[in-house]
Amino acid sequence: MTRHAAAQRGDRWWAALAVFAGVLAVLVLAATLAAPPARSQSESGGRFLGVASCAGSTCHGRMEADGTVVRQDELKLWQEPSTPGGAHSRAWAVLSNSRSRFIAANLGIGDPSRAGACLGCHSDAAVSRGTAPLADGVTCESCHGPAGGWIASHYAGVGTTADPGAEMREKHLANLRAGLRKLEDPVVRAGVCVDCHFGAAGEGQFVTHRIMAAGHPRISFELDLFSALQAHHSEDADYGWRKFGAPAARTDHVQMWAVGQATALERSLALFRSKRGTEGMFPEFVFLDCHSCHRRIYDQAKPVKTSMANPGRPGVPEGMPPYNDENLIMLSAAARLASPALAEQLAARSAAFHRAIATDRASAVTAAARLGETVSALKAAFASRGFSGTDTFALVDAIAAKSVGARFTDYAGSSQAVMGIDTLLGAMVASGRITVGAAAGIRADIDRAYAAVKDPNAYRPADFQAALGRAVRAIQALR
Repeated sequence: MTRHAAAQRGDRWWAALAVFAGVLAVLVLAATLAAPPARSQSESGGRFLGVASCAGSTCHGRMEADGTVVRQDELKLWQEPSTPGGAHSRAWAVLSNSRSRFIAANLGIGDPSRAGACLGCHSDAAVSRGTAPLADGVTCESCHGPAGGWIASHYAGVGTTADPGAEMREKHLANLRAGLRKLEDPVVRAGVCVDCHFGAAGEGQFVTHRIMAAGHPRISFELDLFSALQAHHSEDADYGWRKFGAPAARTDHVQMWAVGQATALERSLALFRSKRGTEGMFPEFVFLDCHSCHRRIYDQAKPVKTSMANPGRPGVPEGMPPYNDENLIMLSAAARLASPALAEQLAARSAAFHRAIATDRASAVTAAARLGETVSALKAAFASRGFSGTDTFALVDAIAAKSVGARFTDYAGSSQAVMGIDTLLGAMVASGRITVGAAAGIRADIDRAYAAVKDPNAYRPADFQAALGRAVRAIQALR
């Protein structure tokens, strides 16, 4: 997004941080850990060169954003000590704080700043085969790919032809051919981000229930929000030329959100089907909805019901923890826009999956595979289309629809819903569909919805549903 658009949406990001403040304190969730295919494999044998290779004053190491093509102060933003934008640079450093030492002691893994269970996402050293310094944390190459193959073409100059826009585009394509990751593609970006912000199959690349019980924060992810928090660049005409081949082209934030929801669910289902789905004789509880178990216990003569019926989880009996369906709920809201047929299939297969979990693991794994096929198809459908202003309002309507809203019975799905609504509002502003002033006028309604999910231990479904409803009605009034 442009720096101007970032300023317009700034309140949104800080409100969202209140929801996940504990998680961000350990590096904007970066401990969910790296993995295939992005950080655990070096594309085309690319070599990690380290942050220093990006730090020259003629590259990205300036103190002021006065570059002619890009800002050139990107390294300063990456190192910013007081904002989420600097979280990646702090990734390894947080492993020496008291919270990380507490977690490591509980797990019996020794020094967390040297433990493989932590370094998979807190430093590039693990994936660079030791060539990147531990202290660099999560660097430029974590996201953009090991630079050994593409750095020479990357820093070659432009503007030597009569058509600098076309030259910028060709240079970017050359960089991609040399191994630079195409992060403007939401599918590629989502694949990179979920490795560290959701989980993967390798050692030190998956936050289990035991790790969370030891003190690690709960894992949650929303692609467009996290992209904005980590944006070290401006989306100007140069960016449009380089990335999309047109000066006015910009990121489609709604598409980014939808692809991110599908990718997170796709990864979750794949990990559930793998050996990560169990630990010893128990299921891996991290796949289940935390707050379906973590409720208050009343041991008294008069019974107190602590759960709410959820129509999206058919066949799950009382007392059995359901699958964490936070991304599935959001995906079901967006599916009909992409493909009515796939939306029907998603509904049927998600219901079958919930029923299968109550049967046995073999049945659940089979049902998860079928559901995963539908999710992958939806991800492709989202990635192949743009989203108009009309679509954005339709998505707001879908998230607030009775069939979806009735599923906000637990904290995880509700926190995704408020982030989704705010992402869609931000997309309306970024696209010019509504004005900055109009969006600011309903900020209080959005903030009340955030407040309803600020503390997971104080979450009350009815209060959240009412707060989200007010925010949605305020947005709908702008139509």
